[in-house]
Amino acid sequence: MEEYDTHLQAQLHWVFGHAHRRPSCTDKKYELIRRTICICLPLVAGREEVVSIFPSKSHKLHTTHSWDFLNTIDSFPAQNSDPSGCEASGQDIIVGVFDSGIWPESKSFNDVGMPPIPRKWKGACQDGEQFTARNCNNKLIGARFYTNGYDASDPELQKTFIKSARDTDGHGTHTTSTAAGRIVNGISFPGGLGAGAARGGSPNSRVAAYKVCWDDCKDPDILAGFDDAIADGVDIISASIGPDPPQANYFEDAISIGAFHALQKNILVSCSAGNSGDPFTATNLSPWILTVAASSIDRRFEADVVLGNGKILQGLAVNPYDSQFFPVVLGKDLAAAGVTPANASFCHADSLDDVRTKGKIVVCQHEIPIESRGAKAAEVSRAGGAGMIDINPEVKDLAQPFVVPASLTDEAQASILRAYLNSTSSPMAKFLKTNVVLHDKPSPKVAFFSSRGPNTVTPDIIKPDITAPGLTILAAWPPIATAGAGNRSVDYNFLSGTSMACPHITGVAALLKARFPYWTAAMIKSAMMTTATLSDNTNSLIKNTFTNTPATPFDFGSGHVNPVAAQDPGLVYDISLEEYTSFACGLGPSPGALKNLTITACPPNPIASYNLNYPSIGVADLRGSLSVTRSLTNVGPAQSHYRAKVYSPPGVIVSVYPSELQFTRPLQKISFTVSLSVQQRSQDFVFGALVWSDGKHFVRSPIAVNATAIAS
Repeated sequence: MEEYDTHLQAQLHWVFGHAHRRPSCTDKKYELIRRTICICLPLVAGREEVVSIFPSKSHKLHTTHSWDFLNTIDSFPAQNSDPSGCEASGQDIIVGVFDSGIWPESKSFNDVGMPPIPRKWKGACQDGEQFTARNCNNKLIGARFYTNGYDASDPELQKTFIKSARDTDGHGTHTTSTAAGRIVNGISFPGGLGAGAARGGSPNSRVAAYKVCWDDCKDPDILAGFDDAIADGVDIISASIGPDPPQANYFEDAISIGAFHALQKNILVSCSAGNSGDPFTATNLSPWILTVAASSIDRRFEADVVLGNGKILQGLAVNPYDSQFFPVVLGKDLAAAGVTPANASFCHADSLDDVRTKGKIVVCQHEIPIESRGAKAAEVSRAGGAGMIDINPEVKDLAQPFVVPASLTDEAQASILRAYLNSTSSPMAKFLKTNVVLHDKPSPKVAFFSSRGPNTVTPDIIKPDITAPGLTILAAWPPIATAGAGNRSVDYNFLSGTSMACPHITGVAALLKARFPYWTAAMIKSAMMTTATLSDNTNSLIKNTFTNTPATPFDFGSGHVNPVAAQDPGLVYDISLEEYTSFACGLGPSPGALKNLTITACPPNPIASYNLNYPSIGVADLRGSLSVTRSLTNVGPAQSHYRAKVYSPPGVIVSVYPSELQFTRPLQKISFTVSLSVQQRSQDFVFGALVWSDGKHFVRSPIAVNATAIAS
């Protein structure tokens, strides 16, 4: 049975532990496992050392000036005044990154001037292909990789992956350097685009890479990564990965399970919300995860196209050089054999005819707004095209490098293009080098692709929690062929996604952990959420790019991260492990499901989800009247007096008791009650806010309620 145990562990995952070796079984043995699994599962599940068994799933990677935009230079001067980091704060904070690995030779991970590794570190720098312990240093202090889950998903799959922590994808190197990369002066994308100093949010923190992702991320590898990161001694975990929406529950989701285990050691876990764009698509929804949406910064990449008649077509992209003139053809007129013109118009894979596409600028349309622009450009490149003009009514703010010169345009610009195409039998165009515009207004805006709430698992918990920069972020990159750089290698590359927003929050969290080492993970989370800003750089409400209307808590949670305010929140909402446990028990899971979180006993009266001491307030089914409770912890002056100000959601009366809180000592906790009464039913969620203020601090909690019945 021992031999079969090894393979079952890899295929199904035993939550109590993991193997670092890959299964070495034959086809015959795997067939035997499949045939006998119904017999074996009950036997394995009944073992005392097995916590639980659940199906392994796959997760996806959710895909400089941003830190200047967030004002961390002035906010945390000790982190930035000395590039060597000798006396700077944060050097004992360890950030663990779950991703596609790391490129250790990047300048962003140099250790010049850094002191020895903190004694608390218990991790390792794992040897593998093209990676040895010598690749680690006093900055990159750990690196591990995991293949059991990936190998077991298809033992016949022959991939040319480098079996080590070395990153050949780029995503992991990018996110790690965004969170905690060193200060590197004089960097840019080819063509001098984005020139300046690269830096992470907490440049003096140590980093440890946990390569849990290959072409996707398997549950067993993710859970093994959590096991190791917790034992290694990391302070923060950053995971720009997540399941496909809608997320089912918290008890069979590897990230939720691993994050709960991390919580038990007071490790904050920051995750991306996802890039699906629509309502009900946010993932990483458990309240013990800090869930991050994506928004823009005040930098715009204008990629204009000169038409043959001299008119300028305005668009967005990252084109490092001017191109020459090429013929322009609609994608629908380049359909490959057996492909409909409609399918070719969307530039789907293998839809374009190679002969007729060669040397042409192809005009592509979008079937749905969040279709991959990169995939369209890849199809144009495959067919020999010279460039792509991508027409999308929802194109706003998103610029990126492509494998061919490109420009993303909206319908207004498309009308100019169509008029030109109809005016001549031989239309021509060329791409201009991208023009970088700084201090763009309004900024920030919530990205159109950023996944939105409400929470599909526990709607009373507002998700996402917060938003951070996630559009056209320049960060470290491995020396691999790069889109937009003529397929040449670059050291720093642009990416967009909630994957890029997540490490911004990780970096701020690391700074706060360094400054307030006694704070719990929940306190750090609360400090960022309750001080988040609602206004853009025009002093207007931050907008949702998708609808061009003011963003709601389901777009950006509590608002846009404000590192300056987060270091002095005044009050915080703390949540103990016991409270999280009570919340989980209140969801009514089976004993087996609770065991996944290592919960062995539940309180007699579990906390209702709306009563969890969360920094936001949500009631998904408000029938008549309801009172919710919260408590605040004083992290400001010992003597502090706060008054409540309520912004009631439409049709709902909100009152707070007591309406004034008098604190007399540090870390004092005071509870209060928020009463909600429906005066008018709502068709959907309606929003408001509660703000506690002493005149200096403004501790804000968004309110989201679905008023389903009028109070009697």
